[in-house]
Amino acid sequence: MMYEPPHRRTSSSNSVSKVSSSSSSSSSSSSSSSVVTLDSDLTTKLSFSSKSLPNFSNSNSNTTCRRSYASHPVPQPVFNNWKPSDRVLRFNPEQIEEVRLRLNVDVTVASGSVPAPAPIESFTDMCLHPSIMKDIEFHEYTRPTSIQAQAMPVALSGRDLLGCAETGSGKTAAFTIPMIQHCVAQTPVGRGDGPLALVLAPTRELAQQIEKEVKALSRSLDSFKTAIVVGGTNIAEQRSELRGGVSIVVATPGRFLDHLQQGNTSLSRVSFVILDEADRMLDMGFEPQIREVMQNLPDKHQTLLFSATMPVEIEALAQEYLTDPVQVKVGKVSSPTANVIQILEKVSENEKVDRLLALLVEEAFLAEKSCHPFPLTIVFVERKTRCDEVSEALVAEGLHAVALHGGRNQSDRESALRDFRNGSTNILVFSYKLL
Repeated sequence: MMYEPPHRRTSSSNSVSKVSSSSSSSSSSSSSSSVVTLDSDLTTKLSFSSKSLPNFSNSNSNTTCRRSYASHPVPQPVFNNWKPSDRVLRFNPEQIEEVRLRLNVDVTVASGSVPAPAPIESFTDMCLHPSIMKDIEFHEYTRPTSIQAQAMPVALSGRDLLGCAETGSGKTAAFTIPMIQHCVAQTPVGRGDGPLALVLAPTRELAQQIEKEVKALSRSLDSFKTAIVVGGTNIAEQRSELRGGVSIVVATPGRFLDHLQQGNTSLSRVSFVILDEADRMLDMGFEPQIREVMQNLPDKHQTLLFSATMPVEIEALAQEYLTDPVQVKVGKVSSPTANVIQILEKVSENEKVDRLLALLVEEAFLAEKSCHPFPLTIVFVERKTRCDEVSEALVAEGLHAVALHGGRNQSDRESALRDFRNGSTNILVFSYKLL
């Protein structure tokens, strides 16, 4: 079955009916010509999926559909019966709770569900693929963080996961390593195949960070390809890469749907799905795109949803698209991080910029007086125009500031982040409505 854009679904359902009826009875040459032309159009625009056109899921017309559009049968996904080391398997419930308490991890499963796997504090005890272990050692990852210790065994066991941990907790590796392990167990992708795993992220910058991590942890695997699919970059290059066949796609929701609708990739082989920073994706209005992807996935797939907060919208999303998930929380959910001192100062709207300038100019004076570098500073604003206004005001005061928002092109945004990382610019004015 094939992915189908919403605006084409009514007409294409009628089209499939025509194909089915024409296969069971002889028809005139003119009607056959009409069906062939329509098939050609559908082949150009659509990709495979298991849940489109539900009226034909158990009928003979479903078979006709597959024969019309698929160049080869879609291999069934493999969910290996993963097991940790014997040492971990010998843990009793008291020992498991003791480890979770030490890691500050809270684990919840639905009543009557199978208990969650034990947390694992050693990569060796996770019994990972040798190539993945080689790359973990190459990048000098010594021991799992709290979220990795508990989330990775859950993901490796094939369970759906709802993970909640703050930024910087190591959650990217917590889903990347099990995702690569899953992909290695599948039939290799070929040209024209869709990916085995899909990661959806809210922004280009986050997608780039995830792609970098995936490539770092799969560098020792032969012919293992990862593609990044985001706006602001060359769509023709993305099209070529996707059609060539990749194991993992890291994408922003809007651009990925563009490629699906153009027939550049498909969901037919996706069996591992990550929704990263799902709370931000909902805040940025990506819920329709997320639902469009999730509703068109094959029946057999594993989903991991990560969020820094746990509002009711995230719980509703998890309830709808996760099957018997294990919920893993590190620390207090939706509470301020203990690593940052927070000070609230109330000022009127028209005094905000002046007060900000005064604070940062004073900070620059103190840094110069003490011969210390100016601390790296991020200023959050809501709108793109406000972002530019604040940045220009800071520069006018002699401060090194740069604006980062969705109105700048990709190369300018990457340059701004690079300058901020290396310290040549020490104030980043950031629009949190980035896209």
